[in-house]
Amino acid sequence: MNRDGHTDVKWFIGNEVERTPAYGLKTLFVVGIQDYNEVMKIYTDEKCKHIFFGANHSYNPGLSEDFDTWDLMIRAFTDLDILCSLDIPSNINLEWFMEGGLIESDNFIPQIRVTVPYVKQWNYNTMIKIDDKDFKASNPGVWCHSLHKLMDRNVFTPWSAYTDDEVI
Repeated sequence: MNRDGHTDVKWFIGNEVERTPAYGLKTLFVVGIQDYNEVMKIYTDEKCKHIFFGANHSYNPGLSEDFDTWDLMIRAFTDLDILCSLDIPSNINLEWFMEGGLIESDNFIPQIRVTVPYVKQWNYNTMIKIDDKDFKASNPGVWCHSLHKLMDRNVFTPWSAYTDDEVI
């Protein structure tokens, strides 16, 4: 992810600005795989209430072992009743992710990131469809949402909201 002031960054601090269950909480944003002790020290020293893993689009596992590494890192914190999020790109193998069991934690916020470039240029009839991997494979059906209804101002976060983070 190309973000000013975030070249070679491991972590940064700020309030969660995205409209998730952690909205408004002081957050430690973690880029990539990091050492447990270092993350815990910063989380504690900075008096954070939430950890956002996969910051700056750094979560992109390709092999099943990659999922395991991330799962173990995050689980170490959710098991301590620390609220954690993970920014999950929708184009990864979500079934491999599900096999890790992290989603069973009440302290985990999976945030599936769906990329829609030029979102304002799609016409008013555009739909977002939550589908299954095949017909009747694992879901009871499909869900279709109007793209324009999903873009409600109550869930919108402008880019300017991301500028108050403190790189550590």
